[in-house]
Amino acid sequence: MPMNQGPLSQISRLFALLAALSLLAGAAGCRDRSPDAAAAPVLLQIDGLSITLDEFNRQFEQTLPPDHALGQDEKDELKRAFLRQVIDRVLTLAEARRLGLSVTPEEVEAALADYRRDYPDDEFDRLLQTQGISLAQWRAELEERLLMEKVLAGAIHGRIQVSDDEIAAYYQSHRDEFDRPAQVRARQIVLDSEDQGREVLAQLRRGASFTEMAELFSLSPDAENGGDLGYFPQGEMPPEFDEVVFNLPVGELSNLVKSDYGFHIFLVEDKRETRSLSQAEAAAEIEALLRRAKEEQAYQEWLMELGAKARIDVNWQLL
Repeated sequence: MPMNQGPLSQISRLFALLAALSLLAGAAGCRDRSPDAAAAPVLLQIDGLSITLDEFNRQFEQTLPPDHALGQDEKDELKRAFLRQVIDRVLTLAEARRLGLSVTPEEVEAALADYRRDYPDDEFDRLLQTQGISLAQWRAELEERLLMEKVLAGAIHGRIQVSDDEIAAYYQSHRDEFDRPAQVRARQIVLDSEDQGREVLAQLRRGASFTEMAELFSLSPDAENGGDLGYFPQGEMPPEFDEVVFNLPVGELSNLVKSDYGFHIFLVEDKRETRSLSQAEAAAEIEALLRRAKEEQAYQEWLMELGAKARIDVNWQLL
C-alpha cells in the first residue's frame, strides 16, 4: 500500500526501532565466562569476551518482529548477519574505550527523548515490553550506541571530504540520474465507507482544514502528517491515484476515489514539470551520495584494521 511517502509512519517507525535494537542487543551478552557458563557451548570469543550459543539465540530472537514467518534458510542468513553485527559492535566499543571516549547522562536522556517523541502515548514502552526489554536495559544499550557514534564520528565521518571536482565529475558521467519526471505533491484522506467519505468531503468543501480532517479521520499512516504523500512521479502510486492527482489542478479537491484501500479524497498542493537538474541544483544530492559511499568504504576498512588486531574465534558449526 504505497501511501506513506512522508515522515516515518507508526509501522515504519516500529521496524526502524527493531533495526536499532538489532544493533543494540548485539554485545549485551558478551562478557568474561563464568563457571556457571562453562558447560554452555561458546559461539564467539573476542579478546577474552565470550558469548554462548544460548545467549546469542536469545538476543537474536529479540530483534525479530512478533509472529514473524521466516523460512529456516532466511533465518540462518539473518543469524550470520547478526553475528557480524555483534563482532563489529564489540570491536567498535573496545576502540571507543581505548580512546577514553564517554557519553554523558544528559546526552543519553536527550537521545531517549528524541525516540519517545516519535511515539504516541505509551507506545514506546509497549514496544519495549513486546521485545522483552526493560527501559533501564534499553537506556544502557542506547548509551553504548551513542558511544559508537562518537568513535565513528572521529575515526570516519569527520575525516571524509568530497571535493567540487568529484561532484562535477560525477554529474558529468551520470547526467541521466538528474532527469526529473513530472511530479505532484498531494495529500489524502482515506476512509472506510462511502458515506463517511461524502460527509468529510462536504466539510472540506465548506472550508474545513484538509490537514486537520486527515489527522482526525484518515485511516492511512500518513494521517499523522496531515495526509501528506510528498512529491511523487507517475507510476509510483496505484493507477487510480495517478489518474486523479495528475489531472487535478493545484489547490483543488478531488471527488471521492475508491480503491482497494478504501475511499480517498485528494488535495494537490504543487506540481513540478519534467526537467533536468543543473550541476548546482544536484550538488547537495551528489555530495551526500559520494560521502555515504566514502564513509561506508572507510568504515569497512576501519573494521578490518580493528579485526586484524583482535583475536576473534567463531564456532560456525553451531549456527
